[in-house]
Amino acid sequence: MAKQRIDRRALLRGLAGSTVAVGAASLTGALPAFAEAGGRGRLIPQGHMGIQLYSVRDKIAEFGFSYVFDELSRIGYREVEFAGYTQGNVGAITPQQIRKLLDDNGLKAVGSHRGLGDFRNNLEQELDIAETLGMPCIGTAEAPTGNRTIDGYKAAAAEFNAWGAAAAARGLKLYQHNHTIEFSFATDRPDVRLYDLFLELTDPRFVYLEMDILWAYGGARKYPGFRPVDYVNAHPERFPLFHVKDGVPLPDPQQGNSYLDVEFGAGNIPFTEFFGELKDRGRFEYLWEQDSAPNAQPNPPGSLGAAARSYRRMRNLRGDK
Repeated sequence: MAKQRIDRRALLRGLAGSTVAVGAASLTGALPAFAEAGGRGRLIPQGHMGIQLYSVRDKIAEFGFSYVFDELSRIGYREVEFAGYTQGNVGAITPQQIRKLLDDNGLKAVGSHRGLGDFRNNLEQELDIAETLGMPCIGTAEAPTGNRTIDGYKAAAAEFNAWGAAAAARGLKLYQHNHTIEFSFATDRPDVRLYDLFLELTDPRFVYLEMDILWAYGGARKYPGFRPVDYVNAHPERFPLFHVKDGVPLPDPQQGNSYLDVEFGAGNIPFTEFFGELKDRGRFEYLWEQDSAPNAQPNPPGSLGAAARSYRRMRNLRGDK
């Protein structure tokens, strides 16, 4: 069994490397912002680049955390954000075992997406796992509530404040990750943007935000009237994490999240402008994500190929200075 695993890993690694090389070479002329030369003007600070593991969920389910962590470390990632603590058909694994795999591969857990129900029903257990994995933050990718009224958001903010206080007592930051719907308006107050309301109602000592950059641009396209970067610059202390996700606009701005996500560098989100306007780029963690990666990429290497190509382009993203 061990011999078979080693052979399979070696085969996939070779295929991933060849695909990454071809993909990067084909983009050299098309995307001059990702040119190799020099380190000046780098827009994403070294040591702050990570990945949301949902992007490679197919490989985790097939081969397990051990294989995937090894591959991500080889690519160059140093930070991961979890999207669950199971590994498909590979077998059960404990948080302690996951932590050892992280340490063995030089990786740091910086956050995790959990459900609102996990916080309501098992808050202390979730915080225990976060501490075991050594992550500074823990959050959710669910909207604060499905009740998009003023009172609905007041109730949701009270929950987040309580969870955030419990997290802060452990030295952790609780965060919420946006899709486009959070930038819509209250159903009973069409002049009140829900994202603004959540910022106002939650305690900045206890509740933080992870901006999914693509879905924030989707929100600005679907519910116009703001620029995503302005939120971050107005409240930099409240945004410890970014999802660095690229995309192309859907024909109908009102459809879904208004964009289709693609590999980093293959879309038209103005990352050079967004990152270039940040007041202090070194205070954030930049996590690549592509929701559709397992299904949209050829296999093998599939999602790991997308992860490698996106890492290379993120690493080489330069500004004007």
